[in-house]
Amino acid sequence: MSIPILDLQSLQREALDKACREWGFFALRGHDVAADLVASALTRTREFFSTPLAEKNHIRRSASNPWGFYDAELTKNRRDWKEILDIGPAISTARMSDARTQWPALPGFESCLTELQNAMHAVALELVSALGEALGSTADLRAPFVEHTSFLRLNYYPTCPDPAPADADFTPAEGQLGISHHTDAGAVTVLLQDAQPGLQVYRDNRWHLVEPFADAFIINIGDIVQVWSNDRYRAPLHRVLANGSVDRISIPYFLNPAYDYDYAPLTDASPRYRPINWGEFREGRMAGDYADYGQEIQISDFALA
Repeated sequence: MSIPILDLQSLQREALDKACREWGFFALRGHDVAADLVASALTRTREFFSTPLAEKNHIRRSASNPWGFYDAELTKNRRDWKEILDIGPAISTARMSDARTQWPALPGFESCLTELQNAMHAVALELVSALGEALGSTADLRAPFVEHTSFLRLNYYPTCPDPAPADADFTPAEGQLGISHHTDAGAVTVLLQDAQPGLQVYRDNRWHLVEPFADAFIINIGDIVQVWSNDRYRAPLHRVLANGSVDRISIPYFLNPAYDYDYAPLTDASPRYRPINWGEFREGRMAGDYADYGQEIQISDFALA
């Protein structure tokens, strides 16, 4: 059993609705992002993570600046087996008072990853518009992303001496996970993977491996879409396996709205959530990723009885 495959050039409302109801994940072809840009981004990502730790630490993220290199991120209060470089906007809040992109001093790196980021943003906006149509909404769901807090993440999963098995429980009794189970906080995630599988999605009470697809991005919906849809679509639980013999690269783009955006169900009929402020929600999630501040904030915290 594998995730659905959709084509952005001939995207049908019914097929998108079915993929989001049944999986929350799908492979997307027809996205028009050039193959040479994709290949270059993967090469430059691997080049960055191969540099010495001392150099990567020159652009290390901090509690006040979420953009930069980091190798101690937590998910569900468990240390991830990965390194990241987050590239995001220079928009700050009270807690993230120093938010600014920190670029490594590698020739061509900034221009390549900026081009990829822009291309992925365009794909994500098309999907948000299509999701609005699938939900029967007359609202322009692209509007919250005119000024936005979306970001690009470069993930590196080094080989692990003690990887958890592929059928491990949510909290493995033994072994490490690349990333523990979670949902994405934003609207839509557009993911570029290298040829090495590792991503899993939870469905029908078991974990399914999401194989990389040639010339396709992997798409998953996030918490915002679940709230918009009033639980018609569920943000899927997913995680990443660690691997004992090979490393892995992935590049997700997280489509997030402006910090002052309040989101709620698009229907007035029996809403299941009270309005949620994105800035407050995002600050809480990022604080939990950076350090062990207790249980992660979830949209279930805003559910109406």
